Amino acid sequence: MRLHHAERRGRARRRRLLAAVLVAVVAVLAGVAVARALGGGKDAAAGPTTGLTGPASHTGPAASSGGSSPETNGGGSTAETPPTHITISAVGDTMLGSAGSLAPDPSTYFDAMRPAIAADAAFANLEGTLTDQASGKCATLTSACYEFRVPPSWGRYFKHAGFTVMGNENNHAFDFWQAGLDDTVHALDRAGLAHTGRTNEITYLDVKGVRTAWLGFGPYPNNGPLNDFTKARTMIRTAAANADVVIVAIHAGAEGESAQHLTGQDEIYYGENRGNPEAFARMAVDAGADLILGSGPHVLRGMEFRKGRLIAYSLGDFAGYHNFTTGGALGVSAVLRVTLDEHGRFISGRIVPVRLVGAGQPEPDSAGTAIGLIRQLSQGDLGSHAARISPAGRIQAP
Repeated sequence: MRLHHAERRGRARRRRLLAAVLVAVVAVLAGVAVARALGGGKDAAAGPTTGLTGPASHTGPAASSGGSSPETNGGGSTAETPPTHITISAVGDTMLGSAGSLAPDPSTYFDAMRPAIAADAAFANLEGTLTDQASGKCATLTSACYEFRVPPSWGRYFKHAGFTVMGNENNHAFDFWQAGLDDTVHALDRAGLAHTGRTNEITYLDVKGVRTAWLGFGPYPNNGPLNDFTKARTMIRTAAANADVVIVAIHAGAEGESAQHLTGQDEIYYGENRGNPEAFARMAVDAGADLILGSGPHVLRGMEFRKGRLIAYSLGDFAGYHNFTTGGALGVSAVLRVTLDEHGRFISGRIVPVRLVGAGQPEPDSAGTAIGLIRQLSQGDLGSHAARISPAGRIQAP
């Protein structure tokens, strides 16, 4: 009898153990199902990363097939994860004065434009330096020369305006030589602003779980190589292999009111080869760029599409304080707002018209001058590839 009771107790213990194991397995499977149902996307990276080459740990861009892969829910039916869209705002040359002529009330200088700047990622070409260096490129020149600098602490005002990425791909980034550029980079880092545009620089930034790459190209040795297509193409391909969306900024073309039109050729200004904006931008798209943001001419230029990707050849001057001439077309500006999907495909775009007033402060332009001007330049210079721009500033592919 004792043996019989012991055997029953052993069987009971085995049944309880088996039941406990089954319960644990069911719990684990249920947890996995819930995690899959709620996950729906990539893990977010922790803030901006800048490097001279792409990070080896990234697995590359997402496939370019439409939509997300369907997942099976608990009821056996399928549902697609909604695609991620990111909105990018961009402006052209931006500064807040220079030594001896600094913008008053810099903390409020951009206030009128903050709603237009606000986006998942906001880019501006930083046309100058954040440095206290006193001796720059003009010290030994007798001809007309311009040096732009504001205190390093003023990086916070660009951050406060809503910008998240600043471009150093321009001539004024080197106004106070390498020391001034280094100060600028350190100041942007302290302000929490990502930056790009130095030689060989690719900047990676997580935007709503989408890995974006930012590159800047200009015609100067301290910029990404605008006039060396082989090196530039390699950089863009590296970025495309390590990010989902690639944004390329170019500081290219001649300057002034007479430079509103694209020429299709290398543009020479003050004896400098300022690049062939059209050839470069189209090469960049072919190499994997999803959006091209132009600056440099100090005036607006046309926009076109290539392979479904938007190219904005110049966004003009956005802000200054006695930095730029603001008469006529030189005072007409814009904020470009573009929405892309997680593969870099164009979803929608809009031009927010801007006018520079006073010494170069941006404010919304109710007359919408920039919209009509960009539409006219696009149609006249770019033909069948020109962006279609509505009277309200909406941008569509041709």
